Amino acid sequence: MTNHTVLKTESDRLSALYQLEILDTPPDERFDAITAKAQQYFNSSICLISFVADDRQWFKSRQGLDAVETERHVSFCAYAIAEEEYLYIPDTHEDFRFRNNPLVKGAPFIRAYAGAIIYSPDGYALGTLCIIHNDVLVLSDEDITMLMKFAKMVEAELAAQQQSVEQ
Repeated sequence: MTNHTVLKTESDRLSALYQLEILDTPPDERFDAITAKAQQYFNSSICLISFVADDRQWFKSRQGLDAVETERHVSFCAYAIAEEEYLYIPDTHEDFRFRNNPLVKGAPFIRAYAGAIIYSPDGYALGTLCIIHNDVLVLSDEDITMLMKFAKMVEAELAAQQQSVEQ
């Protein structure tokens, strides 16, 4: 894959994200209900619906975290959207990509991360539904499947929201 292809794909992905007009919108109880359920299911310190923009990741819904965004260069979710379905890091201290990340070395002290990709209706990776733990995290195949189901719930809400705007 050439850099031109990568840039074209990223440009298309960002266009799909911006067309949703979801960035910087107020909290929404539909999305907050999903993150609350996921946080409870996984007993996680933090649960987020994160959208990865060009220079930042913005949190549509957040449980256990006050920040509304972080810079993209420190974003775990930016790595996740490059994966097929999800990114699972059981111990950030053992992963060379993240062990020196400021979000690992400092607040919120991320020790484990799992993020399932949220896709646009036309198949672009927009962000993730992710869980964050302050301890090492072991997930089963069933847990990963459940994480992806929570992400699918977000996709369904986005599709419903887009349909209501188009009508």
